[in-house]
Amino acid sequence: MVGLNTPNTTRSAYPPSVEALLPKVRAWVADLGETPSRNRVMAEFRVGAPKARAILAALNDDAGTKPMRTLHAVPEPTTDADPEPNPKPRSGTPSKPTQSDSDEQVTAVSDSGTEPAGARRVKSWPLLLLALPAFVAIWGGWVGLGRLTGFGPIQLFPGIFDGVSINSAITLPIGVETYAAFALRVWLSGTTRSDRARKFAKWSAFGSLALGMAGQVAYHLMSAAGVTRAPWPITTLVSCLPVIVLGCGAALAHLLHNAADNGREVTD
Repeated sequence: MVGLNTPNTTRSAYPPSVEALLPKVRAWVADLGETPSRNRVMAEFRVGAPKARAILAALNDDAGTKPMRTLHAVPEPTTDADPEPNPKPRSGTPSKPTQSDSDEQVTAVSDSGTEPAGARRVKSWPLLLLALPAFVAIWGGWVGLGRLTGFGPIQLFPGIFDGVSINSAITLPIGVETYAAFALRVWLSGTTRSDRARKFAKWSAFGSLALGMAGQVAYHLMSAAGVTRAPWPITTLVSCLPVIVLGCGAALAHLLHNAADNGREVTD
């Protein structure tokens, strides 16, 4: 004899209809005391999903017309449900780290690597003390060399504002030394993505610093020797410096905006 909780497992050539299964399902549900899910009906009575839905619809109609017993809906389990985020390991079995634990570990390692505990950033204010005397010496040397090579006061707006004038000798320290500092920043900064820009900045920074040192040496040698007018080779080179600085600055700016070579390895 087949009990109520054990549906008949024999399969006939023709599957039973919904009307034929409803009495068995009603008796089974009455013993359960709750409305089963679709998957449970399919597993219990070996029917397909459409027929299981039809059976559940009939049970819901019965619950609406017969208020003598309340059936509670049970959420339908899905086959692709997410596992528990942190399942408890069995006794004697080491637990495996989950993805969230790995992410937390990676974050902790990266944080500890970039900002060690107790580490302090190097203060940049001593750079001002270093820059002030260097600025005075470099400024004086370039302006003095400019005077020896023909640089001097000029009118900025002749015929418009004749009273506005400027000493063109100041263009030498501003142009040469500012470009050297800018090129060093581009070369040594980790935010520069273009390898070509870094390589160009490196060598042009060395060249700009070398020109700055040569200019200081030339001025002090001529000043110590009492020279009042620089030789023509020095005058020619010093006169070309503003144009050279402009060309190097424009080239470096174009390289910084060109991202076509990003990721290409360039050996220094």
